[in-house]
Amino acid sequence: QLQLVESGGGLVQPGGSLRLSCKVSGEALDDYAIGWFRQAPGKEREGLSCITKSGDTTDYAPSVKGRFTIFRDSAKSTVYLEMSSLKPEDTGIYYCAADPTTEQCVPFYWGQGTQVTVSS
Repeated sequence: QLQLVESGGGLVQPGGSLRLSCKVSGEALDDYAIGWFRQAPGKEREGLSCITKSGDTTDYAPSVKGRFTIFRDSAKSTVYLEMSSLKPEDTGIYYCAADPTTEQCVPFYWGQGTQVTVSS
């Protein structure tokens, strides 16, 4: 049974940085494209970034492009989201999700989420 566990969230000041982790267990990470999603207070969940099974291709939402970087470490069965130049509007619960069938990070399986708060 595939499991995804996010970690690394917390409170950070505007302009600061955080690295989120999505640890995959139960099955091989390389069998899944992995996406990061965010649900801000009062808003719908939105897709932020996607990395293909091979890790060769990444994609970003316009709101985070140039500030966030997604990458994967197969040896650690973990996908990371490196976030910099954080803004208050980046506040929300961050989820990772796994897609076993496409390379577009359609969310078939979800983690439980990790809270990120950007505030002074």
